[in-house]
Amino acid sequence: MFADSAKIFIKSGKGGDGHVSFRRELYVANGGPDGGDGGRGGDIIFQVDKGLNTLTDFRHVRKYIAKDGEEGGKRRCHGKDGADLIIRVPEGTVIKDFESGKVIADMSGGNDREVILKGGKGGLGNMHFATAKMQVPKYAQPGQPSQELWVQLELKVIADVGLVGFPNVGKSTLLSRVSNAKPKIANYHFTTLNPHLGVVDLDGAEGFVMADIPGLIEGASQGIGLGHAFLKHIERTKVLIHVVDVASTEGRDPIEDIRTINAELEAYNPELLKRPQVIAANKVDAVYMPDGQEEGDGETDGDPIRLLKEAFEPQGIRVFAISAVSGQGVNELLYHVSDLLKTVDRTPVIFEKEFEYVYQGENLPTPWSVTTKASTWWKARRSRRCWATPIWIPRRASPSSSVS
Repeated sequence: MFADSAKIFIKSGKGGDGHVSFRRELYVANGGPDGGDGGRGGDIIFQVDKGLNTLTDFRHVRKYIAKDGEEGGKRRCHGKDGADLIIRVPEGTVIKDFESGKVIADMSGGNDREVILKGGKGGLGNMHFATAKMQVPKYAQPGQPSQELWVQLELKVIADVGLVGFPNVGKSTLLSRVSNAKPKIANYHFTTLNPHLGVVDLDGAEGFVMADIPGLIEGASQGIGLGHAFLKHIERTKVLIHVVDVASTEGRDPIEDIRTINAELEAYNPELLKRPQVIAANKVDAVYMPDGQEEGDGETDGDPIRLLKEAFEPQGIRVFAISAVSGQGVNELLYHVSDLLKTVDRTPVIFEKEFEYVYQGENLPTPWSVTTKASTWWKARRSRRCWATPIWIPRRASPSSSVS
């Protein structure tokens, strides 16, 4: 089952506490403190797994907790570090803070490994706190506390070209013809509920990755018809292909379809309209034309191809009459899209980091401090160079002694 979003709880490991102990051996008097340091807590690490293409696993396991560091031991033994917890996600996963919705990390564009939460530092053992005045410290430093966070995972597909359009206009059929992808194809709305990717190979031209985005409808930018779930997969694409039913088999106007989809794209993210667009006027084999007429010859007022060209080609949007079933006009469309991709930056769209976790107790204070009145008085006396003068007092004569 395909899943492109998940909410999970992550928690790093707590640092181990420092240990309090003293060296006790035969013939060794006053061995001194020998308590060891605590181990470091485990980190929460997200790592890209090329073999994954869905977030389904996170529907069954929602809590991910790293191991705590162990307490230090006697004889200056260091506590064992907690094991890091590596969470594997598909490429293109965006990690967001659940409360604010801000981006923590984008696992794409070469960012294959990211430490999201650091484990707590281990506390210092009492051997670190021995001084000339405090030779037997009976205290140690506690480990740094763990860090925890609820995060939202969103999978945004990585593709060069995105197929957009109303349901049942032939997007899946087109993808299955030009690539090895095998999306489900049927004659009813929302046959495709998950995005599908296909690699398009062209002779003598550079190929590209095409994504079949599930059908959009009016109001998709407000979430109608799972609009938010579909629209997020368009954000990484470089070129958009509007697939329209030029035969109006369901009674819709192809021109209005394109305008409606563009309005939804603008409402969701205005930057999407700045990307190159192409119109694939599909199902030309089902368009009824009078005898002797062909689509787009301009001699019939009801010619839908001509109307589409008049409406959008002045805006720089090319219109291609195609049939995804028979393959008519498909090659011309693909080679034009390949040329468009040469004019745009093919660098993957990366979502910038917006959220920085604020660690609590990053620098733990020492667990003790010694200030006494006596030491303060002595320092003051020395600063004034006031030294005490010894006084000699003669010993009194013993009562048994006699004087002659």
